[in-house]
Amino acid sequence: MLPTMRWFGPSDPVPLSHIRQAGCAGIVTALHQIPVGEVWPVEAIRARQQLIEAGNSEYSPLHWLVVESLPVHEAIKKGLPARDQYIANYQASLRNLAACGLRTVCYNFMPVLDWSRTDLSFEMPDGSRALRFVWQDFAVFDLHILQRPGAAADYEPQVRAAARDQYAQMSDAERRHLTNTVLLGLPGSEEAFELAGFQQLLDEYAAIDAAQLRHNLHYFIQQVGPVAAEVGVNLCIHPDDPPYPLLGLPRVVSTEDDLTALLAAYDHPSNGLTYCTGSLGVRPDNDLPGIVRRLGHRIHFVHLRATRREANPRNFHEADHLAGDVDMYAVVRELVLQEQRRRRRGFGQPQLPMRPDHGHQMLDDLDKKTYPGYSAIGRLRGLAELRGLELGIRRALEPDDAPAAPAAVGAGHAAARLLT
Repeated sequence: MLPTMRWFGPSDPVPLSHIRQAGCAGIVTALHQIPVGEVWPVEAIRARQQLIEAGNSEYSPLHWLVVESLPVHEAIKKGLPARDQYIANYQASLRNLAACGLRTVCYNFMPVLDWSRTDLSFEMPDGSRALRFVWQDFAVFDLHILQRPGAAADYEPQVRAAARDQYAQMSDAERRHLTNTVLLGLPGSEEAFELAGFQQLLDEYAAIDAAQLRHNLHYFIQQVGPVAAEVGVNLCIHPDDPPYPLLGLPRVVSTEDDLTALLAAYDHPSNGLTYCTGSLGVRPDNDLPGIVRRLGHRIHFVHLRATRREANPRNFHEADHLAGDVDMYAVVRELVLQEQRRRRRGFGQPQLPMRPDHGHQMLDDLDKKTYPGYSAIGRLRGLAELRGLELGIRRALEPDDAPAAPAAVGAGHAAARLLT
């Protein structure tokens, strides 16, 4: 796999030099400064590429390998009349990205919120800090802070009672902290939703159930997929996180059946998947290695992280990359086998871009401001463990083959070939 890390641009506390030193060949980033729905101009895309590649003449090369994300406008998700104009803008952005040599574009179709957590600094047994989602805490926000109409029907009686008692004991500061955590904006953005207008955003989905949202998603991919195919871009949808409905909002990219239906809606290799073990792994009914076996030919991008379900299975936290409920050995083995199949079939670039996702905040990063889940050292640890696991699996499967690119320099050369 091609090792990458997410980078949020010039304002990211983690500099490109640190990502290079972590052993990465590629960068995963986006133009967060451009409002959702507007066309990404070629000039802005090339400026970001030049920034990433500025040190390549002196150091191991880095290239922008994956766009994450090219966001989908809410008008598209809601199926509003304005969606066709936003789809046209999306198509234009795909053409511009392709003109700059970018071939992998990640997106998601989660209504209103992106990924959701209730704690951004959950202390682990070793003292590091992780992201966590607690169903009762979310109920406190939904029932007593937001006070969403009809919310009580979404929670079990014992959860409603416990949430009521918890809210009564919380200080104003604790309530504000929970609110700010739940309403955190898109990753890489310093902006969050405002509580005052948040209910209105939810109300706009009142008439949209899972069937309608799925229809809107399929309409979107049927419009943009042919353009992606025409210009040689691989689209890859990110699963819902968490993979179940929240705040009365449907979610339709949570299970293997959801993924299969989307791939069938526009049955072309350009319509593919971002395979995220953390998002899919929160649901015990998702067979993670099986998804790679059955749908691996449509996986274009890989996020490797492990979540741990707690006593209440709706509660989970980010575990160490080789721990948690994800059988990372089985997953990586299937991904290696998928790459071998691609190589045998003559894929132009058989290696899958992969990034370690949601590392723990640890060591020196405990005293630094970082994007939640995206501190440097925790991801470095995860990447090192994952690369070691991959190497061991490859040597076991191909005992006579020496590793082609054990160091970042070799991986960087592979990334350079990918862009030519």
